[in-house]
Amino acid sequence: MGLICFFLFFFLRSAAGAGPSAGEEEDALPTYKDAFPPLPEKAASPEGTQETANAWTSKIRPLKSSVFHVPLEERKYKDLNQFGEGDQAKVCVDIMHKTGAHLELSLAKDQGLSIMVSGKLDAVMKARKEIVSRLQTQASATVAIPKEHHRFVIGKNGEKLQELELKTATKIQIPRPDDPSNQIKISGTKEGLEKAKHEILLISAEQVTSPPRRLTYSTDIRPRNRSFRIDFHLTPLTCFFSQANSYTVSSVTAPSWLHRFIIGKKGQNLAKITQQMPKVHIEFTEGEDKITLEGPTKDVQMVQGQIEVIVTDLISRMDYTEISVDPKFHRHLIGKGGVNINRIKELHKVTVRIPPDNEKSNLIRIEGDPQGVQEAKKELLELASRMENERTKDLIIEQRFHRAIIGQKGEKIKEVRDKFPEVIINFPDPAQKSDIVQLRGPRNEVEKCAKFMQKIVENSFSLSVPIFKQFHRNIIGKGGSNIKKIREETTTRIDLPAENSNSEMIVITGKKANCEVARNRILAIQKELANITEIEVSIPSKLHNSLIGSKGRFVRSIMEECGGVHIHFPTEGSGIDKVTIRGPVEEVEKAKQQLLALAEEKQTKSHTAELRAKPEYHKFLIGKGGGNIRKVRDSTGARIIFPTADDKDQELITVVGTEEAVRDAQKELEELIKSLDNVVEDTMNVDPKHHRYFVARRGQVLRDLADEYGGVMVSFPRTATQSDKVTLKGAKECVEAAKKRMLEIVEDLVSRAQVTIECVITQKFHRSIMGPKGSRIQQITRDHNVQIKFPEREDQQGKRMMGAKTWNAAPPVKEPVDPNAPKRCDVIVISGRKERCEAAVEALKALVPVTTEVEVPFELHRYIIGQKGSGIRKMMDEFEVNIQVPAPEQQSDKISITGLANHLDRAKEGLLERVKELQADQEDRALRSFKLTITVDPKHHPKIIGRKGAIITTIRTEHDVNIQFPEKNDENQDQITITGYEHKAIAARDAIQAIVDELEEMISEDITLDSRVHARIIGARGKGIRKIMDEFKVDLRFPQSGASDPNLVTVTGRPELVDEAIDHLLNLEEEYAPDMSSSEDFPSFGAPVATKTSPWGPKRF
Repeated sequence: MGLICFFLFFFLRSAAGAGPSAGEEEDALPTYKDAFPPLPEKAASPEGTQETANAWTSKIRPLKSSVFHVPLEERKYKDLNQFGEGDQAKVCVDIMHKTGAHLELSLAKDQGLSIMVSGKLDAVMKARKEIVSRLQTQASATVAIPKEHHRFVIGKNGEKLQELELKTATKIQIPRPDDPSNQIKISGTKEGLEKAKHEILLISAEQVTSPPRRLTYSTDIRPRNRSFRIDFHLTPLTCFFSQANSYTVSSVTAPSWLHRFIIGKKGQNLAKITQQMPKVHIEFTEGEDKITLEGPTKDVQMVQGQIEVIVTDLISRMDYTEISVDPKFHRHLIGKGGVNINRIKELHKVTVRIPPDNEKSNLIRIEGDPQGVQEAKKELLELASRMENERTKDLIIEQRFHRAIIGQKGEKIKEVRDKFPEVIINFPDPAQKSDIVQLRGPRNEVEKCAKFMQKIVENSFSLSVPIFKQFHRNIIGKGGSNIKKIREETTTRIDLPAENSNSEMIVITGKKANCEVARNRILAIQKELANITEIEVSIPSKLHNSLIGSKGRFVRSIMEECGGVHIHFPTEGSGIDKVTIRGPVEEVEKAKQQLLALAEEKQTKSHTAELRAKPEYHKFLIGKGGGNIRKVRDSTGARIIFPTADDKDQELITVVGTEEAVRDAQKELEELIKSLDNVVEDTMNVDPKHHRYFVARRGQVLRDLADEYGGVMVSFPRTATQSDKVTLKGAKECVEAAKKRMLEIVEDLVSRAQVTIECVITQKFHRSIMGPKGSRIQQITRDHNVQIKFPEREDQQGKRMMGAKTWNAAPPVKEPVDPNAPKRCDVIVISGRKERCEAAVEALKALVPVTTEVEVPFELHRYIIGQKGSGIRKMMDEFEVNIQVPAPEQQSDKISITGLANHLDRAKEGLLERVKELQADQEDRALRSFKLTITVDPKHHPKIIGRKGAIITTIRTEHDVNIQFPEKNDENQDQITITGYEHKAIAARDAIQAIVDELEEMISEDITLDSRVHARIIGARGKGIRKIMDEFKVDLRFPQSGASDPNLVTVTGRPELVDEAIDHLLNLEEEYAPDMSSSEDFPSFGAPVATKTSPWGPKRF
């Protein structure tokens, strides 16, 4: 029998070699679904009944775990140097993505591959099939069973066959019903083939009721280059029993919660067993208290013994328990980053399984040492009990502020959570468009967190202020003093655009009121610096979108053309017709006219056309100062809009106007563009000594020419050739214009080279003349088209300094003997045309600072300096001067102002104006210091103050006074002090006296009111009692807990109102009395509730 089984095994494994090729046979044979189409009703999957829904199952624990072993000789990828990488790793990743199962690979001592697959049952089976087909070499075999038994192998709707294929990780092909063959073809691994044959023969044997039939098996054996065929005969029962003796399916009883401990971390425990017994297949099924073993009988018995030893050991020293906790508390039990649950695990040496949110399960499982399990259970239950007393609060925060609270990459909300670690903060999904932010945690912490987040919201308001770019530096101030002061005094954040940005918007963030104050102050600075005005133009709101244009193109062209004025349209859909224009007076008027003209065009008959031109042509089409495009506009009446740097399409030019005007303008522009496309090449002669001027500073002059004249290219000869021929290439008109401009530059260079003028200015003023980063001197150079050279600096010891180097001032050439001769370090050299050099000298001298003195009373100096020098810094930045205040010990009234002559007058006026303001403040301060006192009985003080200070705050605000009540330790407890302007202090006194007079008219009456109705009258959170007090204008006082008379209620107010309130209370008492059977059911307000005793012992809550 053993020999027969050996041949049968060998035959089945080698069956792939018999007959036609495997590929041809697979193509010829249909699948079972083709041969046996499914019935309309789908039966439930067998696996469905086996899956359990244990509430404590978490992502950590899979539904099923299986370990597969692939011997070295059957591995497809045998490169040991690439274990865990290369094609094998890619296949494993692909299998995980495809099936949803988790794979862990390890290498056995015999270089075989151990693979632990975990996940849902169907995912594990699919992954197993993929592993067999893609990581293990394949073999094939055939098994013959009676034709009438095939349908039992297929099963209802093919389910048996599917189950068999998944279970054995093989592919099974059954011949069609009309095919007379009884051969079933199996392909897969050696182990899978044996299992599949075993299962098929078992199914067939179960159907045998007649004498055994003879089954024939045949195979081709092809060792190396030889081939021979073996035929032998067995009955199905003989084959079945022979297979049953050599192959066993067994199980080990083990609680399902111990399965992961048996498997070990990353399957280490099982790997040791499978390395010794690679032919044994071990399966763990979630929810079942058993482990299934399949394989050769002897190997299975050995593995079974080893696993039973492990199970016995684990049961003896481990325990588990389950506790029920509301899922809403799970997150809090885990803690931030798992800090709470990790602490419990480490402290008690246990494993805690908390179900994921999507399971909505309330069971938490604890596993480990018996004592540790009980201690962890106790601590978790205490935590859960504590959380049940926590509070959940819904905070209404507009969704637009959510991002500001969360911050970039969650930085801000992380700070909030760090500040309130016990509070859980949940933001709604952005798609829900909800304003509700949920807070959960201890009551006090939730309240604090809510207030903190409300402050963040208050400080998240932002608005944008358009400020002309040239005034940004004045907004910033010297060393950032202006902007810093505005930020500090308004407690806002102010962000200015980058210097290289075209944006003029200054963004202010903070509380709404503070943002508006900061905006007004910034606008005031701009208004002082320039003649800025703001007007409103009425344009029908239905035209606003067409005036703005696509992405703001139309309105942007008007703003740029009119000196960068700001035009603000109201919000779309608001129905407001007013459009605001802000800027210099002349430019605002110009923008207004253009806006109204464009609106009139839109209302009558507006037409739009588009044409394209290369971006480099745009400047030439526009012309210097917009001259060229203005001619087209004046002649046709159409508006031409060129793209800005922010537009995506840089070639698109838009023409707007009446149909006729657009057509004429389009025709003119097309002719100009066509002529620009006609590229020509021309030459001109330029003396080589002037070439350097054009190519200096990395060809800046040439770049300017190209920008101004349609991208014309200018090529100079190499220096070594000494040629004077210069080549120009581009559009004909552009070349001609560029050539003309270059001749002007050369003529200017020829005349300028002959004149050099010296300007003597003391060295100490040179830095001031240059300005920040040389800005002032650069401006003079551009304005007068001259070159200016400053001398090297000289220190007090007579040494000239250049950078970090110094050398003796005494050169080989002797200095002039004339004592009146200027020092070399004071001489500034100017080169250029004579008249331009002279103008530049005047401009330089105008930059030399001068000093003047202003008389200011000494006692006002500290107010002019301001807190930490902020006041004087503001004036220095505003007027661009230096202000020197004498030291306090000098007691001098003289303040020195140093700066440019044209700035001194403004600074002097500003300083004197500030002195007037301070003197007026001093006088006003003296007037506001008037004090008077009023005598009021201390018992009336709380009523004058009002609830949360409401009444006294109203008096203070209305009369602009300060009202001070006596402290606890003051002798005169009845004296109230009022400080402010005399007439306002008297008015406030009269207001307080009126309240006192009204209070003194009031009476207090005590009534007896059944204490059992107190709670009903007071109502939920005092709602009932507040309603009565507001309705009758009286004050009600109920007895405190432990009072001598629990039924005594005091009513205070005007006599007629007190009577009405008492009648109302007595009526309520009569109304509520029938509802009360005993005082036991309705305890008095504030009285302790006595616990009821029960014959079954104390009741637990």
